[in-house]
Amino acid sequence: MLCDENELIDCSEALAFIGNSLLSPMRQTGAMGVDPAFWDAFPDFGDDAVREAIASCREYAVSAQELERGGGDPVQRASVEYTKLFIGPPRPAAAPWETFYRSGGDEVTVGFGQATFEMQELLRNAGLEVSNENNQYADHMGIELLLLSVLLERAASGETAFEEATNFANVHPASWIGLFSDKVSKAAPKGYFAPLLALASSLLGTLSR
Repeated sequence: MLCDENELIDCSEALAFIGNSLLSPMRQTGAMGVDPAFWDAFPDFGDDAVREAIASCREYAVSAQELERGGGDPVQRASVEYTKLFIGPPRPAAAPWETFYRSGGDEVTVGFGQATFEMQELLRNAGLEVSNENNQYADHMGIELLLLSVLLERAASGETAFEEATNFANVHPASWIGLFSDKVSKAAPKGYFAPLLALASSLLGTLSR
């Protein structure tokens, strides 16, 4: 379990990176994810699962560099994958909203559910406001990871208790990231987002171990 102030800050920043990566395509967020050096410097918190996930992300980044040397565009490739997975058409291959996984997955056709209401309240209680050009539902995995990032940052400063962050993580992102990751892995098994979500899942695991 993370307990050191610096580790909490590092985990906060790591989750913020992943959260932002899930909210906008790489052409808008920057090409760090396809740079092996970025992953070389990524904190593993001494955790084997985190270390393994980072290695998978780095492996993808190496392949992205090879693509670029061959005249391809790795940022465009990752952005196309993002669109296929999280936007569509005709519908996202892997819906990024908690409501879909809490209420039966493929049978759900409306994205606004109980999890959305809960996240709206949690964001208000944290003094945060969802402001993004895509008007995402509040129970989007990216938004949940960003809220967790803020809670960890506040725990590091002593503003809030660490348990507030872990409780939120267990009730929300950790409760459905496995199902979400499975859909992403099936839809794009050799893509960028499968290892990225494996990393998010392993980081969530460090909060409860």
